[in-house]
Amino acid sequence: MSTRLSTSQRRSTAAMVEAKRGWLHAIPDWLFIIVLFFVPIVLLVVMACSRWGLMGGNRGINFPDNFIKVFSHPLLGHAVLFTLEYTVLVTAFLLALGLGLALIVQESTKWNNMLRTCFLLPSATGLASASLLFYAMYSPQVGPVTKILNFFGLMDSNGSVLSTGQSALWATIIVIVWRFSGYYMLLMMIGLQSIPGDLYEAARMDGAGAWRIFRSVTLPLMRPTIVMCLVYCVTGSILAFDQFFIITRGGPNNSTLTVVQLIYSFAFESKKDLGMAAALSLIVLVFLMIINSIQMRGMRDNTK
Repeated sequence: MSTRLSTSQRRSTAAMVEAKRGWLHAIPDWLFIIVLFFVPIVLLVVMACSRWGLMGGNRGINFPDNFIKVFSHPLLGHAVLFTLEYTVLVTAFLLALGLGLALIVQESTKWNNMLRTCFLLPSATGLASASLLFYAMYSPQVGPVTKILNFFGLMDSNGSVLSTGQSALWATIIVIVWRFSGYYMLLMMIGLQSIPGDLYEAARMDGAGAWRIFRSVTLPLMRPTIVMCLVYCVTGSILAFDQFFIITRGGPNNSTLTVVQLIYSFAFESKKDLGMAAALSLIVLVFLMIINSIQMRGMRDNTK
């Protein structure tokens, strides 16, 4: 009996030692999360509820004044609608093109490496660098795009691709699709390679064609990967800033103003009010958390 008790005690002691060792290993990660995530969130909430100017600092609590001023701002509604429009278009193009390129690369045998390199090459370019590159290409003075459109009669000689809101939107979407399609192709390829080949063989033996195999085998098994890409794409599109700040500056006439650009304007341009900027940032954060939780639930439901 005493031997059994001593063995049990030794096991429990060893388990406690292992648990303490695990917590010690996790301490640096927790410190990293606290310093770089929880502390900024707490500071954001404090700023959103305070009268906090860019130069004057914190001048006391004024909740809910910042939120009232944000919701009553005349450009908020347009910025939200434009951001949602941009998000829907970019997400549709990137997911469809990423999956299509992944299927092309997977089916190709002779040109596999060359195609993969060509599609991934734009991903090595930074977003700011890509935006500056296309801004130069769209320039009526030095860029070739206006001259090409003018040659085919699609634009006046004195016109500009960025002269209207819709053309500026599509010009920016082209930049993002060019920059990120290879990245999403790579993610889709990982999902495609995880599908067992036996399923395709069984489907072919049952007489299923290429479209039926894609609809009944590929798409259902690719759902977790597609949901993950959807989360990345929606989050990145809602937080779009660099491309519009460099290419359009929100113009013409605020027609390409995004929510994040409005936050920047509150903080550093028109208002110079960090409290209003923090209030809108907090609203965007809550909205993103809700959207991402809905998307992640779709991934969990698929794994049950």
